[in-house]
Amino acid sequence: MSIEDNGGLRVLAVNILGRFLSSRDNNIRYVALNMLMKAIALDSQAVQRHRVTILECVKDSDASIRKRALELIYLLVNENNVKSLTKELIDYLEVTDPDFKEDLTAKICSIVEKFSPEKLWYIDQMLKVLSEAGNCVKDDVWHALIVVITNAPNLHGYTVRSLYKAVQTAGDQETLVRVAVWCIGEYGELLVSNTGVLDVEDPITVTEADALDVVETAIGNPSSDLTTRAMCLVASLKLSSHFPSCSKRVSDIVRHHKGSLVLELQQRAIEFNSIIEKHGKIRSTLVERMPVLDEATFSGRRAGSMPPSVSTSQGALPKIPNGVAKPTSAPLVDLLDFSSDDIPVPGGSGGDFLQDLLGVDISPSISQVTSGTQKSGTDVLLDLLSIGTPPAQNPSTLDILLPSQDIKSPVDVLTKLASPSPSAQTSTPVGSSSMLDLLDDFGTTLSLPETNGPTYPAIIAFESSSLKVTFNFSKEPGNPQTTLIEARFTNKSPNVYSNFVFQAAVPKFLQLHLDPASSNTLPANSNDSITQKLRVSNSQHGKKSLVMRLRINYKVNDKDVLEEGQINNFPRDL
Repeated sequence: MSIEDNGGLRVLAVNILGRFLSSRDNNIRYVALNMLMKAIALDSQAVQRHRVTILECVKDSDASIRKRALELIYLLVNENNVKSLTKELIDYLEVTDPDFKEDLTAKICSIVEKFSPEKLWYIDQMLKVLSEAGNCVKDDVWHALIVVITNAPNLHGYTVRSLYKAVQTAGDQETLVRVAVWCIGEYGELLVSNTGVLDVEDPITVTEADALDVVETAIGNPSSDLTTRAMCLVASLKLSSHFPSCSKRVSDIVRHHKGSLVLELQQRAIEFNSIIEKHGKIRSTLVERMPVLDEATFSGRRAGSMPPSVSTSQGALPKIPNGVAKPTSAPLVDLLDFSSDDIPVPGGSGGDFLQDLLGVDISPSISQVTSGTQKSGTDVLLDLLSIGTPPAQNPSTLDILLPSQDIKSPVDVLTKLASPSPSAQTSTPVGSSSMLDLLDDFGTTLSLPETNGPTYPAIIAFESSSLKVTFNFSKEPGNPQTTLIEARFTNKSPNVYSNFVFQAAVPKFLQLHLDPASSNTLPANSNDSITQKLRVSNSQHGKKSLVMRLRINYKVNDKDVLEEGQINNFPRDL
């Protein structure tokens, strides 16, 4: 291979190595494959001529020959031969040994993702792989498939019909079931109405009950894991809105899982039952179709080359200094998504970009927040999709020491001891004042909420053409993990905002509590502002910075307005 100045000799050497591949001696074939892998960097065309022979080595009975040949085939794939090679590999996937199936599946998925000429071909090949070896497909692969599907609106109907047919014959492939359940939940009405039928497909007749049968079968399958069953619950809730005739059946499915021994399923079932029975008016908003996710952003995040705070929204957005805003059509589910890893943390790498999309996480879910006694929007957030109830607020030391104004507390006694009369002060020697200083310090620490700790600059947490939100920060003494935030909302427009509600969500390493807002009416022209206090506890203080999603609802001229954003510009040492 080091003869770089004579192409003819290189071709001759490659041809000799190609003939070695037909040898019956496994050692000779293995050495030939190794040498061809080195030769491909110098003369890929010469190696391409032996592609058929190399492909036969992929089907060899010797495991080492198969793996080496598969690696070589992977290097030979290009835009011109990707379809033929992928077909051969998928055909072999049907009959390959279980031990080799995982490696072969990973290579096929990588080839399809890297060299796919069009989305229709990509979806077709991935569905074939999921049907044959869905249990060998890694999570990031089917996550990527869902991202591609959301970005192909003209193929939504075709995809959900193809998945419905595939799951009828390959229902034992759990990854296929997950993708099918997700698509049926999102595009179930396209499946029933036969919308967007392509020339290459045969129309099928599917009723609303048939679509729900797929979800119910999957959630009742004993072999389905927690992720699959949780996705089925989400899909069934969505179908209850798309298919009103199936609402009773969906309610029965949800109620059945209220007694599940699996805490995650039990919790979701209780929340979804609350949506169905108590919050029917907002159910359609909660379960509306998920927004399109940006493929380039997901690919970069998957490769670890893009910070997780990059916006996935599209189109012109309001000016927001902290990075991410979403169009007003984004559903409430995106704020209240069941997963927490999805909320970007500055400085992190990777993270699961699809959690918003899938709404599934088997880990402890996102901390929810309530606005105290204000019931309109935020209590709904807790009743409806409360993945965790804010911890009960134990009375503080001051509450115990100062139960009322009429009862003198030990603090008052200590304060008096620490503040003697002027005559006593003049007669007390300097050396004997240490006890008074000590008592004075003790009394001051307990009676004053202020702290002399570090100060933090205020930030503009959110700003649009009509609304501005600023955050002021302070710390509790002796508790660096807890940050007190005063949010101030200012209306820059000439119209008064009524029914003003502020909501927020944080990742699972944070705990958030909101006090009631000072008002629900925001005056116009920045004449006055609404204030609301927040308390954030960071269990990863010093390791992870604060991050928060916010959602603001209000009415202007009898029209509902929604503004959303993400706050990434918190001071790093909070």
